[in-house]
Amino acid sequence: MANFRGNKELELRWQQRIEWIQGQSFTISDSPQEREDRVCRARKDYAFFVKTYFSSLAPKKCGKFQTDAANYLKATGETKALFEWARGHAKSSHLSLMIPLWLKIQQPRQIHVMILVSKSEEMAVRLLSDLQAELQYNQAFIHDFGKQMKSGSWADGEFHTTDGCLFVALGRGQSPRGLKDRGKRPDYIVVDDIDDDELIRNPRRVGEALDWVLTALSGTMEMGRGRFVMVGNRIGKDSVLSRFAQRPGIHHTVVNALDKHGLPSWSENYTPDEIRIMREFVGERRFQKEYMNNPINEGSVFQKKHIHYGPMLDLKHYRTLICYTDPSFKHSATADFKATMLVGKTPDGIFHVLKAYADQISVMAMVSWHYDLMQYVAGKVPVLYYMESNFLQELLLDEFKKAGNISGQHIPIRGDARKKPDKFARVEAMQPIFERGLMVFNEKEKDSPGMIVLEEQLLMFEKGSKSHDDAPDALEGAIWILSQRTRSSNAQYMSGMRENRHF
Repeated sequence: MANFRGNKELELRWQQRIEWIQGQSFTISDSPQEREDRVCRARKDYAFFVKTYFSSLAPKKCGKFQTDAANYLKATGETKALFEWARGHAKSSHLSLMIPLWLKIQQPRQIHVMILVSKSEEMAVRLLSDLQAELQYNQAFIHDFGKQMKSGSWADGEFHTTDGCLFVALGRGQSPRGLKDRGKRPDYIVVDDIDDDELIRNPRRVGEALDWVLTALSGTMEMGRGRFVMVGNRIGKDSVLSRFAQRPGIHHTVVNALDKHGLPSWSENYTPDEIRIMREFVGERRFQKEYMNNPINEGSVFQKKHIHYGPMLDLKHYRTLICYTDPSFKHSATADFKATMLVGKTPDGIFHVLKAYADQISVMAMVSWHYDLMQYVAGKVPVLYYMESNFLQELLLDEFKKAGNISGQHIPIRGDARKKPDKFARVEAMQPIFERGLMVFNEKEKDSPGMIVLEEQLLMFEKGSKSHDDAPDALEGAIWILSQRTRSSNAQYMSGMRENRHF
């Protein structure tokens, strides 16, 4: 069992936690009737319980997904549950701290022996120390529910409370066999963030960790009686969490930073602008992993080392430029990206991406990209403007006409009537072009938003991925048309046929 006495870092953290809790003011009436009414409501209403006793720990209003989790666990005494919540959505605060305490104050009490599990013993002890600090120093909680601490300490990995509860911390892989308290086996086990970046890179270790969870750990319960809870976000395609999610009979909820409508899942805490800024700052691949439970293996098709930036030719040296657009009509933050690529081919068969636009924007803003490109080229070389025919025929042609009538200059856009193969096959077919160094991105545009999105989406591209791929799709359209127009060159592009690497 743990012995963290003398650990200066953890002891300093413990003291700071105590000072923080003691520094919180609370104004609770001493009227016996008001106290009784408050306690009665707190036992029924989880959001009220959190606001009343843990307003400093949870300063923002509970989200529906948090109260739903609490109500489910209160109503379901025997369950195997997985709460797959995005980073920053108070997973540990609720599932490892406040919900167990809410179960503790019920009548009759719904928790007797709780095991806190994390990726390491030290991380588990940190969680346990937070729990003890609230029980020992949260005066609002103590005022209404009485003195809590009896014996033991987080530093030793376990402690008892006055009402007979035992709280224990365990690190991943530690032996929990035989763990019980006065004949009572664990009835609330929470596995909190058991995965880490090192573990998920080793499938054998992932399997061993899952075996430990399903045997040694869950076996401490009385034939599965009680609440067995796993909480975390999906940081890898193959992880303990992802394998646990495949077990039969799991109560499984997924909460991403953005819901299916592209709005914040925890709107009480986060604004759309805050999430947008974070998304831009960390990059799409990291955002998908940490905040959308969608881990992506960077470089599974296109590798970073094959994405080259370099100087472009003087525009007059390109025989033709292709401007290809892949549009989207959805308006939510989860909608596809609109993407426009300006691509040329050098006399020696190298594809040059001169300009890249990719964003979740309006149709009119997308149309404006084409006028920017028209100014950029300034008539120095012919530009052929393309868009997939089925899109052009429906809505976008009208938008281009409107913009042309306003500006006095119409974009001569035409439809790409090609019967396209499967998108994955088409985009994957570009991989040898990158690998052979036949694709160069404009070095002057390296930091432009569109070029950044193009590179990110290429690196995230893989079979079955939920990530956006509109920028690579637009690039593929431009490459295909250029290749058809320059068949006489030594570099021919065969769409959808990766095994044929002749260009």
